[in-house]
Amino acid sequence: MNVPTRTSTWDGQNLPGPGGAPDTQGEFFQRDRAMHPPAYAPIYKTSVLRSPRNALLSLHGSLSEITGPVFGHNEIGPLDNDLIRNYAKDGDPIGERILVHGRVLDESGRPVPNTLVEFWQANAAGRYRHKKDTYLAPIDPNFGGCGRTLTDETGYYFFRTVKPGPYPWRNYVNSWRPAHIHFSIFGSGFAQRLITQMYFEGDPLIKVCPIVHTVPDEDAIDRLIAPLDVNAAIPGDMLAYRFDIVLRGRRSTLFENRLEGN
Repeated sequence: MNVPTRTSTWDGQNLPGPGGAPDTQGEFFQRDRAMHPPAYAPIYKTSVLRSPRNALLSLHGSLSEITGPVFGHNEIGPLDNDLIRNYAKDGDPIGERILVHGRVLDESGRPVPNTLVEFWQANAAGRYRHKKDTYLAPIDPNFGGCGRTLTDETGYYFFRTVKPGPYPWRNYVNSWRPAHIHFSIFGSGFAQRLITQMYFEGDPLIKVCPIVHTVPDEDAIDRLIAPLDVNAAIPGDMLAYRFDIVLRGRRSTLFENRLEGN
């Protein structure tokens, strides 16, 4: 499938290596904690109990943390990136069919090839296929809600799915999560592991979600919102959303109080 690409911007700097070329080895860039949400955020109630009470420690990365993991194509099944078909038994799942695509980049704007991108989500009614999800919306018998893929040599990935629905959650009396898709990205080293969420352009619930607004930087929130990409839509079939992911640095993609990969 040929899908147009878009170049992201970033604020990282290449560190010079031998001969003046950018160095691709060594320590990852130090985190800019000013752009991160606080671990303790009372508007997000569960952070009150799970946030650390002592100062965080800064450690130098070991060789095992700045190299690997390495994933091979033989670990990915033919339908792993097709959530419309990878769980279907008696027909397609209910909901708006969409394509999600983008690139995974490092802190210097370089593509991260052959990295594992995992994704999971609620169905079109806002219900997860999980025993602890007790929301009264129905489970879709043809939708499992999870998949994975590897980026290509340009850091590009894509998958097909149905647009997830919003759902209520126990924060305040009438708290609702915006429609979103969860992502896990391993990057080129364990220190680049990122767990994040993608939101959809134009969703009014983004502005009132307490979890979203633990992020103090409005630009960082904007980087969690995938714009509609009409040029990548498949005529007569599905719309597309573009979600580029930057693993570290000032333009990194981040979420709530998780610091993995940033």
